[in-house]
Amino acid sequence: MTTQQDIPGRTVYIVSDGTGITAEALARSVLSQFNLTFSRIHIPFVDTLDKVRQAKDQIQAEREKTGQLPIVFSTLVIPELVTELRKADALHLDVIQTFVEPLRAELGISPKEEIGLSHQNMESLEYKKRIEAINFTLEHDDGQSNRNLEDADVILVGVSRSGKTPTSLYLAMQYGLKVANYPLIPEDFERGHMPKALQPYKNKLFGLTIQPERLAEVRNERRPNSRYAALDNCRYEISEAEGMMNLENIRYLSSTSKSIEEIATAILSNLRSY
Repeated sequence: MTTQQDIPGRTVYIVSDGTGITAEALARSVLSQFNLTFSRIHIPFVDTLDKVRQAKDQIQAEREKTGQLPIVFSTLVIPELVTELRKADALHLDVIQTFVEPLRAELGISPKEEIGLSHQNMESLEYKKRIEAINFTLEHDDGQSNRNLEDADVILVGVSRSGKTPTSLYLAMQYGLKVANYPLIPEDFERGHMPKALQPYKNKLFGLTIQPERLAEVRNERRPNSRYAALDNCRYEISEAEGMMNLENIRYLSSTSKSIEEIATAILSNLRSY
């Protein structure tokens, strides 16, 4: 009987006519369902026949070297390139074609089959909004500025190292949201209320908390053996921060076991329902 330990790891090729972000995201999500070792090789900007032939030859060489079918996630949109890539002996998972063909049949029209349509219109309002959001978020990281807080879509609060900065940047980059974030510090706990600058914007506040043990681990990576990273101090800060957020009726969630994507989705859901 074959066991999981008997199954060798596989090489996964992520081939795209652009950056490969879409294919990478799908590959990561799908492959996470299998408890195996995967070696991922990215081949971006495959937008000509010469480039796709090079990719095909590389994949075919892997097949001949290992005797196993390489796994290929691709987002090529030009049929001629797709056909050429498929000449490699591999398991081909065409991210775009899987959806384009059923839509072609249902809608009764042909797709444009042009490279880079999803990344065009760099001067569009949406793109400008995202750049403005990133600039705003960087300016308002870690309580650096109180300017224009009325323009913030959301203001994240929580103790230091609870995940505010990466979550803020993710929301700005992916969703074009202007996000400020503020650390809650011992002085705030002594005063018993949120920083004065935030009080007019309570409807925009969202809190992040974290398990004290995890917080101590994270802080020890930054300041080993410090009071800042001591477990008893982490427990104190988390207890005080959660107590303050409960008292002031601020929505919050724990970042302990959640990815940035999960945290951002939860925040977006809360914003829409508020």
